[in-house]
Amino acid sequence: MIRRPPGATIEVDAVRKRFAGPPVVDALRHCSFSIEGGAYVAVTGRSGSGKSTLMSVLGLLEVPSSGTYRLDGADVADLTDRRRSAVRAHLIGFVFQTFHLVRYRSVSENIQMGLMYRGVERRQRRSLTASMVDRLGLGDRADAICASLSGGEQQRVAIGRALVGTPSLVLCDEPTGNLDSAASNDVLDLVDELHHDGVTIVMITHDESVAARADRRLHIADGVMTEATVGRR
Repeated sequence: MIRRPPGATIEVDAVRKRFAGPPVVDALRHCSFSIEGGAYVAVTGRSGSGKSTLMSVLGLLEVPSSGTYRLDGADVADLTDRRRSAVRAHLIGFVFQTFHLVRYRSVSENIQMGLMYRGVERRQRRSLTASMVDRLGLGDRADAICASLSGGEQQRVAIGRALVGTPSLVLCDEPTGNLDSAASNDVLDLVDELHHDGVTIVMITHDESVAARADRRLHIADGVMTEATVGRR
């Protein structure tokens, strides 16, 4: 088992995100919430409710228009682009619905990309990648071109790329949206493993069965965040 750092803590206070447009869109409206390190939190809401904007803010892909965002106690809302990139590379892993793999590169090459941005030297990259490929159950597919894989296999590769750098926060944006039920369960079982390892998980989803696997649920509507009923398997 790969040793991971403690899960990241999140503190969001009165965060607002406005897109100038036209038209002007207030995607997030004074959102305030906190997430303990190692928690597994699902964020639900309709399309257009602000879920993906929230993901982008938490992942330091978007800068809040106002408010405070603290990650492991450090205010990260106003960092320079260079510092934001460094924090993303070392602390945050992303898993998206559409995989974002380099389709004509191999499984191993795609996973290694998660380490290149951290400046890990080549020999260590190969060792860590080989361990991750085995953990994903893709040992016999390590040299396969990603375009030849099933959707479920591609999502496992995307998860491996996100995890190989041992992030303390993993942000999942509808990771099962393009998968059948069997592949979805395989992917969600991997997410459960991460949670048990102590990684902080934020799962953006509109699927009630996916949200029910989390320990806590938040709901967003028209850019406003509220606590929701928890459901656990």
